[in-house]
Amino acid sequence: MPPIPTRDLQPLPGQPEGVAWPTDEWPRADAAALGGDQDRLDALLDELVGPEPHPIFGLTHAAAVVVGGHLVAERYGRRIVQDLRSLGEDPPFDDLTAKDELLSWSMAKSISHLAVGVAIGDGKLSVTDAVPERQWQAEGDPRGAITWDDLLAMRPGLEWREEYYDLDGEKLPDVINMLFGDGAPDMATFAASFPLVAEPGSEAAFNYSSGTTNIVVANLQRVLGLDADGMDRFLHERIFDPIGMRSARAEFDETGTFIGSSYAYATLQDWCRFGLLALRNGEWDGVRLVPDGWIAHGRTARSWDDEILHGAHWWTWDQDQMPFGAHGFEGQRVICFPTRDVVLVRLGKTASGNTIHLNAHLTEIAGCFPER
Repeated sequence: MPPIPTRDLQPLPGQPEGVAWPTDEWPRADAAALGGDQDRLDALLDELVGPEPHPIFGLTHAAAVVVGGHLVAERYGRRIVQDLRSLGEDPPFDDLTAKDELLSWSMAKSISHLAVGVAIGDGKLSVTDAVPERQWQAEGDPRGAITWDDLLAMRPGLEWREEYYDLDGEKLPDVINMLFGDGAPDMATFAASFPLVAEPGSEAAFNYSSGTTNIVVANLQRVLGLDADGMDRFLHERIFDPIGMRSARAEFDETGTFIGSSYAYATLQDWCRFGLLALRNGEWDGVRLVPDGWIAHGRTARSWDDEILHGAHWWTWDQDQMPFGAHGFEGQRVICFPTRDVVLVRLGKTASGNTIHLNAHLTEIAGCFPER
């Protein structure tokens, strides 16, 4: 892999004067009114969202564009009726609307990062503290040195196989076993049981892992003394409710741990609110929800993962404009373009080999609006 880019982070824009915060309703504007290319935007969205799967981008369930705090475009497609998928080669579809909740997959990891930030702001922990995972407390266990920062940067050094497609053979990939197999009742305990294979925090320790996130969340709940109901209230009172993300729904495993690696649901407009919170540096309508600098902690590139860069439970793309955001399996995206004051949201199903093309298409959509 090439060296990690050393560009300075692009400053995050504030809410434009006179533009209402979309806690209740989104201010709306045409692309042209904000200096954008309306015809080009419409053409690119038509290509992305349609009744049939695109040969490259796959099936887009919904997509939206936010510019300068305004909702500029909002499109809804279709999704396969999940419980009838096995009935034939031509499965039935649901037509989606603004009321439908859409699954995050790994975009939930960025919610988990914000939750840790809230706890840091409350003085409950420091990112450099060792994580108090119970399985790592035996004298001489080298895993006891793993810090919150190591976990958030996906550098704990733990053995793990994150694979969703190559399911041949007798042993399931670790992530499949955790989400759907033997590890599902207590996902964090399952993930924390793996041995150390690299020095925590080192470059060699980078290994993108959904198990790592569930270790983060379980230990965060332990530090905060929260069961499932308490963690659900925490997420709503400290992150979702202040920004009007009222549809947001988190899922928990049998032990009451938020499955922060993979399972949060929200409507398209509420995912837009989540993106705007990140683009506004964790501040909403004069209230700071996470410490100043916590979004920078997440979006600072640390490791290559194929052709994109991972920071700390957020991703960034190797471009001069330095977009960053939340990624999820099969092309779930909430992407912020700071130099253009743009948030793009896309939810759907894209084959893994084509997600780099999806990212390029989203970059083209952002390019319909000028840098500011």
